Amino acid sequence: MGSSPGRPQDQAAAVVLGRAVAEAGHGIVYGGAHVGLMGVLADAALAAGGEVVGVLPQNLVEREVGHEGLTRLELVGTMHERKARMVDLADAFVALPGGVGTLDEVVEALSWSHLSLHAKPVAVYDVDGFWQPFLDLLGGMVEGGYVAASARAQLRVVRSPAEVLELLG
Repeated sequence: MGSSPGRPQDQAAAVVLGRAVAEAGHGIVYGGAHVGLMGVLADAALAAGGEVVGVLPQNLVEREVGHEGLTRLELVGTMHERKARMVDLADAFVALPGGVGTLDEVVEALSWSHLSLHAKPVAVYDVDGFWQPFLDLLGGMVEGGYVAASARAQLRVVRSPAEVLELLG
């Protein structure tokens, strides 16, 4: 999820999702910043009494973007280490709308799933059709023979906190 604030409806969705996940007794593992949608999600989960673990590269701490109110903040050396650590800690991956960094994380989680490096659910939280262009692109890649239909099928689309909670089990 992103370091940019995004659209108002995305911020509202992040609040509702963070609260719902925390109230259901699930923790959140995320990028560790206090900014953008990821900060909104973390704040909502924390306000609802949830456990929130952040994983942040050291260079972002130096830019003062780390969230200081988390249950735990783990510092790592690089962005790659951040993503690998988040894969280790998380039980599932759910991406809210976001930018290039979010897209990178979704594609990497999906790729690692396809390569059997993890067997955890990967999903996009589709607020007001935000992810539809990406889903269309993946569909075109399947049609063109560049992506296996089985790989595309590993990406789930969720549109409500209830669907996220179902994904988490």
